[in-house]
Amino acid sequence: MTQMFSDLVTMPSDALSVRPLRDDPRADMHRRLPRVLQPFLTWLTAKPAPGEIVRERKPLRFVTGALVLCAAGILLSALALHLSWPLAVPLLPLGLLLTASGLGLFQVVVFHHCSHGTVFRSRRRNRDVGRLISALLLFKHFDAYQREHMLHHSANKLFTDEDEFTDFVIGICDLAPGLDKRSLWRKVIGNCLSPAFHARFFVKRLRGSLASPDRAHNLVGSGVYVALFTAAFATGHMLELMIAWLLPLSVLLQIATIFRILCEHRLPAVEVIERRGKAFVCLATAGVFPGKALPARRASSVAGFVAWTAWWLNMLTVQLFVRLFVLVGDAPCHDFHHRRPATKRWTSYIQARQADADAGSPGFPANYIETWGLFRAVDENLAAMALAPRHVFETR
Repeated sequence: MTQMFSDLVTMPSDALSVRPLRDDPRADMHRRLPRVLQPFLTWLTAKPAPGEIVRERKPLRFVTGALVLCAAGILLSALALHLSWPLAVPLLPLGLLLTASGLGLFQVVVFHHCSHGTVFRSRRRNRDVGRLISALLLFKHFDAYQREHMLHHSANKLFTDEDEFTDFVIGICDLAPGLDKRSLWRKVIGNCLSPAFHARFFVKRLRGSLASPDRAHNLVGSGVYVALFTAAFATGHMLELMIAWLLPLSVLLQIATIFRILCEHRLPAVEVIERRGKAFVCLATAGVFPGKALPARRASSVAGFVAWTAWWLNMLTVQLFVRLFVLVGDAPCHDFHHRRPATKRWTSYIQARQADADAGSPGFPANYIETWGLFRAVDENLAAMALAPRHVFETR
């Protein structure tokens, strides 16, 4: 939430003359909606308005944003547990959402970009912060994650049994190519609702974090949680610890991770996978943007008023939730990250991706592709998986 209005957007009157004309939902929002809404729409959709200019942001703002979201969420959730139910009903879900959003930022942005060495200036600081995050938030030991993640960025390893994406889809979610799309969706929803799935997932995280070969790392993480549980038990705040912290750290973060990873990559045609190379990178990733096209009708008619009301309700409920819970940070622009993994412009990912797309994505044989709406993106990816042969995830 702290990032929502962090960039003041200016749109010079001559900006459109130096940028390619765009025909996408965000460009239409720029043309038809008031100027005062544009900064919010840029953050919400993760797409800039045509001609938009933004100041560069420092990586530490993402660290600060994640900390603020977690702290605010924990405080709201703990407060809600001590209020009467009419007040607790809105506060507790909001608190849990903010905490899960902050945890997502730590996972998707800070921890991830530390592995690329682009959050802090020194390699050692990136490593030390990454290790601390993996110990406290129960992510895989940073060193192991970094090694595996570098393989994930290799066109020769993506979608093979050496790939972290494949390990998650096949090993954790138990999804398999060749199943029909309806069966794949049932598995996805079943995993989200299954206590057994979340228990297995969480145990895997515990082993990857606190049972690593690094004894000092394990002692830090274990010591912190022993202290937390001891303090909560001694002060009678065990319920607050379980609800305000462990629930978003486990079940909520894991649900968000399922949908985020399932929309990050899609299986292209088998011949493209077999050839690998840059064309494969272009077709194996796509931008996924929260939002939908504006209604065609004007709001002056009854039908137009209903359509616009439905559009705003969708944007301020479903799409806002998706942006805060699943597509946090630069997750909507994951395709930009795979094309430019070492760039330090990731902090301005919204404008950087669009600038690269406007330039034709130099160095790649195809420009960016995109999908509007998280659930549509996941549906498209599951449909592609359903059409893929069973042997598609193999080492090559």
